[in-house]
Amino acid sequence: MVDIIKVISIFIFILFLLRKKINIGYALLAGSLPFLILYPVDFNKIPLTIFKGLTAHASLNLLLSLTLIKSFEYSLRQTGLMQKMTDVSQRFVSNKKLSIISMPLIIGMLPSLGGAYLSAPMVDSATKNTTISKEEKAFINYWYRHPWELILPLYPGIVLASALSGISIRDLIILNLPVALVFFIVGFFLSMKNLRGENGKVLKKDISKKIYSFIPILFVLLPVILFHIDLSISLFVNILFLCLWHRMSIKKSFEIIKYGFTLDVIVLVFGVIIFKEMLQFSGAVEGVAKAITNSEIPYLFVFILLPFFIGLITGISVGFVGSTFPLLIYLKAPIPYEISLAFVSGYVGVLLSPLHLCLILTKDYFKADMMGIYRKIIPATLIIFLFTLIEFVVLRYYI
Repeated sequence: MVDIIKVISIFIFILFLLRKKINIGYALLAGSLPFLILYPVDFNKIPLTIFKGLTAHASLNLLLSLTLIKSFEYSLRQTGLMQKMTDVSQRFVSNKKLSIISMPLIIGMLPSLGGAYLSAPMVDSATKNTTISKEEKAFINYWYRHPWELILPLYPGIVLASALSGISIRDLIILNLPVALVFFIVGFFLSMKNLRGENGKVLKKDISKKIYSFIPILFVLLPVILFHIDLSISLFVNILFLCLWHRMSIKKSFEIIKYGFTLDVIVLVFGVIIFKEMLQFSGAVEGVAKAITNSEIPYLFVFILLPFFIGLITGISVGFVGSTFPLLIYLKAPIPYEISLAFVSGYVGVLLSPLHLCLILTKDYFKADMMGIYRKIIPATLIIFLFTLIEFVVLRYYI
């Protein structure tokens, strides 16, 4: 219980800094310091631990991906392709609300690092001349990126959950599918309430002239999905291709690539990596897991609380799956609907986590108030969890 209190206090400190408009990267760096006070750490090992974390392939890929996503988005705007994509999604999908959520849904199919930065400007463009607030735009971009992780085996979380539990991916997808559908519907009830009307119509030939604008997106997605190429490599190649196709000068091409390499992105990556390393190095994650499993509470509550808390303090699905599912399976032989409940509970924690990269990037892009975004995320995730709990009860006692 002491570890839970320690970690919660650190997160409250980070949220306090965010409320004071401190850059999220600096807030996370500051949030790493209390671990040195609250936990007995070996100071001599800290520099090497941080160095290994920052130079790991995943960290370098994250840095390159985030910077090149910004550069790629900038190249789409400079070539006019961004506006053409928005026009197609708004006109081809006649319903205004569906056209707004279309790009987060499409780009969200790719388990990309920082993909929220790619869909955010499209949501921003699609909601121009509307009364939708910055916080509501941020919620739309964030929420509609994430139904896929419950059912799409391109995401590592569900694949890892299947491997650890021995439950087939097919069974997990079937159990999670109703939750993903409710996930999709809930967003409509919590956003775009006052948005009315349909998009204007255009002739098919007008659409056909602009449909090619999606080709760069496909060329980014397909190599990653089909051939498991790093997102950063795919982005870099496509940026170069766009520059060559539009006959840009070397100076202009360099300007586009350089656009994403900004201090705020570097500080953001450093903050995320160092904070996560301190979570692991200090033993905080292990301590929270043990505190819950050693308490004398029914196993079902452990199946709910343990993944939720670890998801909350790590902000990634593989974090709560990898660290909690071995313990859950040790407590009780896995049953599909129990594993599904544990997975959704952990995922709710991930969605609520202030460390969730998509939430960080979305807030940063729209310059939205974090508490304003949470006012929509909290009730949405509560509905998702309650629906999952009802599904669990029905499957356990009535089917």
